[in-house]
Amino acid sequence: MWKLKIAEGKDDPWLASVNNHIGRQHWEFDPKAGTEEERGEVERLREEFKKNRFKIRQSADLIMRMQLRGEDPSATIPPPVKLKEGEEITEEAVTTTLRRAISFFSSIQAHDGHWPGESSGATFFLPSLVITLYITRSINTIISPEHRKEMMRYIYNCQREDGGWGLFLEGHSTMLGSVLNYVALRLLGEDADDGEDNSMTRGRQWVLDHGGAIGIPSWGKFWLTVCPSLTLSFSKRFIKISFSFYHRQIT
Repeated sequence: MWKLKIAEGKDDPWLASVNNHIGRQHWEFDPKAGTEEERGEVERLREEFKKNRFKIRQSADLIMRMQLRGEDPSATIPPPVKLKEGEEITEEAVTTTLRRAISFFSSIQAHDGHWPGESSGATFFLPSLVITLYITRSINTIISPEHRKEMMRYIYNCQREDGGWGLFLEGHSTMLGSVLNYVALRLLGEDADDGEDNSMTRGRQWVLDHGGAIGIPSWGKFWLTVCPSLTLSFSKRFIKISFSFYHRQIT
């Protein structure tokens, strides 16, 4: 089970800080953590998010909130006040609503005082990290099997209904988002036909249907030129990566 570590890491040789890790957040996997009920709740939240991901793009940090609330069981949230049309707003209703709001924000506050949250939005940050780790031959050192699994889950959950990936989480599919996230999945170990509902095939087809990877913007061109040798069918013919857009190797 995953656990969010906050302001920790002074004994970890892989984590460096100039302010004693204040405000730092990182996820750590512990296969023995959590009860059977808690692990079941995590899986339920995952499936619920995946089922509704095309309607609600943001994760709402549900697993993190579950952990923080569990660490402070005294932070109970009062039930909501429901008023009918035209009903008088009483002082009690206002007070209860304010208590509910304060209790909610208190329940998701970290022990060091700050409010952690997912850095959702741009979909090209994670592929850039994956490509960098791969070309420096450190991907298996830095990324554990559990991290790899969650990275792939995240990328698949960001995929649009049409098969592509947007520049941002809420945006329509773009060539930059689609190519880089497809490449990241391949470097993380996915095969060309992997993924539920033909996810990899649909992602590749979106790229082909929109002119191929040659249409990727300059940032994408940079990342593709430094990629290791990896055969991807991103044009009408197969393009072997590593390649240059000026002198590309086509097989």
